[in-house]
Amino acid sequence: MDSKTVSKSEFKAKALEYFRGIETSGQSVVVTDHGRPTLEVRPYRGVNRNPLDVLRASVVRYDNATDPVAEEEWEAAQ
Repeated sequence: MDSKTVSKSEFKAKALEYFRGIETSGQSVVVTDHGRPTLEVRPYRGVNRNPLDVLRASVVRYDNATDPVAEEEWEAAQ
């Protein structure tokens, strides 16, 4: 799906109009600052994913699970 490109000043002046257009057409809008793309406004598409699937393969290796995390000493609360 193609996206429309607008300057930051034009987007600021017509933000609600762009929001309505994005909602109805589903087309994203790329906002530029001095000709450089800075952000993209697009319709929200909720994805129902299992939290474990999101985390899968995020820990590559963890050898000593019982070792302290840091080398610094911790004081026990009294």
